[in-house]
Amino acid sequence: MSDLFDKTRRSFLLKSLLGSTGMILPTKALSFTNAGFTTNDIPKGNSDREWRKVRSKFILKSNVTYMNNASLGMPPKLVVNAVTNGYKSISVEPLIGKRELQKKIRSKTLPALARMFDVYKDDIVLTRNASEALFLQAMGVELKTGDEVLVTSQEHPAGSRPWMYRKNHDNIIIKNVFIPSPLISKKDTVNRITKEITPKTKALSFCHITRGGHLYPVKEICNEARKRNVLSLVDGAQAVGQFPINITDLGCDAYASSLHKWILAPSGTGFLYIQKESRKRIRTLFDPDFLAENPSYEPPGTKDFPLRAAIYEAVNFLQTIGLEKVNKRCRYLSNYLKQGLANFNDVKILSGADGEISAPGSTIFEKEGLDAVEAVDIVYKKIRTHIDEHQRDGHNAIRISTHVYNTKREIDKLLNALEMI
Repeated sequence: MSDLFDKTRRSFLLKSLLGSTGMILPTKALSFTNAGFTTNDIPKGNSDREWRKVRSKFILKSNVTYMNNASLGMPPKLVVNAVTNGYKSISVEPLIGKRELQKKIRSKTLPALARMFDVYKDDIVLTRNASEALFLQAMGVELKTGDEVLVTSQEHPAGSRPWMYRKNHDNIIIKNVFIPSPLISKKDTVNRITKEITPKTKALSFCHITRGGHLYPVKEICNEARKRNVLSLVDGAQAVGQFPINITDLGCDAYASSLHKWILAPSGTGFLYIQKESRKRIRTLFDPDFLAENPSYEPPGTKDFPLRAAIYEAVNFLQTIGLEKVNKRCRYLSNYLKQGLANFNDVKILSGADGEISAPGSTIFEKEGLDAVEAVDIVYKKIRTHIDEHQRDGHNAIRISTHVYNTKREIDKLLNALEMI
């Protein structure tokens, strides 16, 4: 198999499959057997009944509900088995097991990620998480004293702290661009960022989806950055796995993400993408003889081979279902949650109803008189449901992240519990 993903061939095959229907197919050809599905198992609609077979692929305790996927995803059983088998292989025959896992990573994991995001596999390196990838991209950008980097107010600490380090050690200027929560509109977000760009600005660092579930207009921001010869560096930790993403089409210079959230890969997995033409401006930290043709962005040392190899099972699982179906199912559940919350007089919903500026699966809201941090333990003790808090961006908010395995019944149980608190 070629080291580069053959986009031309793929485009031809997709066009052949689509014909004149105009339908959008998943970027990876369906592989029902490998993902543990039969053709009849694949949902055709959004109802809980349609998604029963998918839900059966997870091994969560029957009396527990999980609605904190935005913090840590819940891998399906086939991913758990892949990790278990990987560790077994390097225990019963260490060197052979290691070589087989390395081969799987090269021949399956990286190509599967390349297909999922429509990039060349040589432009991706695996990391432990988005935080590590964000650090690598921030530390690698070539900057001199007085250069500016724009960072938005809704960044995760992992997205802003590397820039504070560079400010202190390299004497660069960090400009914080205020983005309101909730977002006002796509145009407003783009305008707030672009109006802060000056001739000194060398890079924009921003998230695809905020921790609170607000969706940035990434393609439009990257386009404005490119016009001004400014690097666009994207944090995709909360985006990948919720809906189809074509990183090439976004036009960013770098994209960092975790794979253990919405993609449901093993904990401690992520990736960093750096666009080929941007390699001259984003250097590696690990190779003194840096060459753009062979940039060596990946941290050196022995890797967590069983985890990285099992990324393939997680990607194949979602691609078999179809990311557009995942998108619609997550939106269906979050909309049902919002409809229920709208009946509370003491609740303020902060996640927008507009799909252009809100994530499919994350919902944040404030309940009058309820501390969000305390609510996490209260809800778990009352109904054994895992949720999260969002005490940032000026909010005392609760965050609920609904993935494909959640149900309307679980949401109803949560709503009833919130009513009694």
